[in-house]
Amino acid sequence: MAKKAILVLEDGSTYEGFAFGEERDAVGEVVFNTSMTGYQEMLTDPSYAGQIVVPTYPLIGNYGTNADDFESNRVQVRGFVVKEACLTPSHFLAAKTLDDYLKDNHTPGLYGVDTRAITRKLRSAGVMMGMITSTKTPTVALEELRSLPNYGTFDFVKQVSTPEPYDWRDGQTKSDALKVVAYDCGLKYNILRIMHKLGCNVTAVPCSYSAKQILDLHPDGILLSPGPGNPELLNYATETVKGLIGKKPIMGICLGEQLLGKAFGGKTFKLKFGHRGANHPVKEFATGRVHITAQNHGYALDADSLPKELTVSHINLNDGTVEGIIHKELPIFAIQYHSEASPGPLDNVYLFEQFVANMKKAK
Repeated sequence: MAKKAILVLEDGSTYEGFAFGEERDAVGEVVFNTSMTGYQEMLTDPSYAGQIVVPTYPLIGNYGTNADDFESNRVQVRGFVVKEACLTPSHFLAAKTLDDYLKDNHTPGLYGVDTRAITRKLRSAGVMMGMITSTKTPTVALEELRSLPNYGTFDFVKQVSTPEPYDWRDGQTKSDALKVVAYDCGLKYNILRIMHKLGCNVTAVPCSYSAKQILDLHPDGILLSPGPGNPELLNYATETVKGLIGKKPIMGICLGEQLLGKAFGGKTFKLKFGHRGANHPVKEFATGRVHITAQNHGYALDADSLPKELTVSHINLNDGTVEGIIHKELPIFAIQYHSEASPGPLDNVYLFEQFVANMKKAK
């Protein structure tokens, strides 16, 4: 029989279910994701560092896990909470069950809980810290949870960024290709896959790199990656971005947009429950088109704090927050959502093509 386990939130709410994956305690900010598929991509997305993820879709694990659907070199979430965990997946690519995959990556899970109730709690009260445990009582877990620092006080970028620069090898590199340097604050592999398919050679560099170190690599363009956590803690990254402005074409994604906005003097704020999922509507002002987008962020740019050099190019139709910015003169633009999807629709790959066009024009 499965071992009983609980999820305790910092407001005292307790949800009882059963342990799967590795049986150990985990503490993190509890967030929900509205994607219907893509749980392996969720688990390996560096933007989930420090968080316990609750998919709203009730059946998770039904197509197993495989060697292809990963977005980094390890599971990044602190814990995984699902309604029903499928232990007998059916898919021709399946190599492991979700349970085995979590065990192999030392990640605890909880199943058999009402994920709808958890989601409604987070939507009304806002995201909050939580603990998964199979060894502690709710009272003991809550006392320990309330004694620990909050998610927003940690710099998770330094935990997920590559320790050393590396070239993305996904087939043959080309001697005449455009060279892109990806500033890794929590880089997803699908960004690298797409840029390579568009004919670019890509080098990922650590978040500790200075603007000079990046420019010394002689890139044709610079991509500011997504990533986890509170952008107000990342002054070192903001300084790096400041040193890149006006030197090369720049594209920012998610945290990359926030860093770019901060580099121009803008401010960020924490969203009540964030945007996480593959079905968020975003309006593009230039065309009037509404894009269905993949998103994973808990912070956003304050539109009123942005300088006159930047124009808001996209907004979220659910809450009106900034989803894109563009510089009025320089070849610089950024989006708050995930143009690389994984999981999610690939409707926004055109933005990478726009970045390539900017690099070709500048070159």
